[in-house]
Amino acid sequence: MNNYELIVGLEIHVQLNTKSKMFSGASNDVWQEEPNSHVTPVEIGFPGALPVPNKKAVVFTQRFGKALGCNLPTESKFDRKNYFYPDLPKGYQISQYDQPLCAHGFLDITLEGSSTKRITIRRIHLEEDTGKSLHKSGKTYLDFNKAGTPLMELVTEPDFRTPEEVSVFSKMIQTAVRTLGISNGDMEKGNMRLEANISVRQVGETKLPQYRVEIKNINSFKFLRDAISYEFKRQVEALEAGDQLFMETRGWNSKNGVTVLQRRKETESDYRYFPEPDIPPMVFDSKYFDDILKDMPIMPWDLEIDLIKQGIRQDYAHMLAYDDTKYLAFAKLRDTHNTQELVKLIVNTKDMDTIGEVIENQKQLKENPGVVTDTISTYILKVINENPDVVKDYKAGKENAMNFLLGQVMKLSQGKANAKSTRELLIDKLNS
Repeated sequence: MNNYELIVGLEIHVQLNTKSKMFSGASNDVWQEEPNSHVTPVEIGFPGALPVPNKKAVVFTQRFGKALGCNLPTESKFDRKNYFYPDLPKGYQISQYDQPLCAHGFLDITLEGSSTKRITIRRIHLEEDTGKSLHKSGKTYLDFNKAGTPLMELVTEPDFRTPEEVSVFSKMIQTAVRTLGISNGDMEKGNMRLEANISVRQVGETKLPQYRVEIKNINSFKFLRDAISYEFKRQVEALEAGDQLFMETRGWNSKNGVTVLQRRKETESDYRYFPEPDIPPMVFDSKYFDDILKDMPIMPWDLEIDLIKQGIRQDYAHMLAYDDTKYLAFAKLRDTHNTQELVKLIVNTKDMDTIGEVIENQKQLKENPGVVTDTISTYILKVINENPDVVKDYKAGKENAMNFLLGQVMKLSQGKANAKSTRELLIDKLNS
């Protein structure tokens, strides 16, 4: 395996949070709705039904592209991507081919050891999602509720060399769409789907392999890492055995931990792209871009850099930047507390609703060593009241009961209480 290098390019599909679908006025809120209850003639492709682009979806895609350093062309258009599949009733998908809304971006990812790597983004385009096929009892049922959902697709260059790099990048994209408020990024609901294009080459080679294997519709970061790791091993073993590898599409079987052949992969020419005749080309001017980009939020990776410049260590800065709740607590309290002590408290506090109590407790403990605050006394009473059987065990002389009760108090205080003082007060309360 050491003689081979992994080559991965990534495609990420993101369903956008618009009220209506990509090309019709049908509701885009279709999760767990009755099958085929949110469908119009546009999605089904009835004769005479004309698509009208969703402006909000276009804006969402361009704002996302801006956040990833993409060029935003002043001209863009939609194209027809022709293929036949049961969940695509029109026989074609309205997508984008040679004039996407965003192109040539990048994202710097932080790896273990704080090293960074730049991942190049080839394009970000907008299209309509397909329907859903459900296989049951030897039959296939079609639900077109999902058909027509605005679907944003990001395509990277084949810059990844490890499964971990792919996972880090994908998680950053999920954070980005949530920060921008353009998608929930919920992978269990299919809001975000991952597809990896995988090939291998011998170490030292510089040309890309003449084939790639696409793993479709992966819905978790763990599955993504596992699928890439398995496929690397499978391809290397095939090459070592003298087998030829082909362009193909495979699925990930998480139960068995293997990829499964679905079909030989189509090429771009197979899709017979041509400009969508029912939608005129889109033209954007500088005023338009100024209007849609004027309130861009700071992205987590930029916020992380700012925090590091303020003297916060990198791992803490990363945790603050990628957790809205923790960062908001930091921003609220930073002017009245020591920065380094505040950051350490926040990143080590699980329940941010109690951060104020945790900080006050730490302050009092620091000023009065060994003294347990009123907050800890409240925790002790709570634990005693909620564990009457354990209290009986303690009074019966079982030492383990004391350890359990003390552990529960320390858990409520998230480990911030003074253990010695807490034990003494707990004994006083139990013996009173």
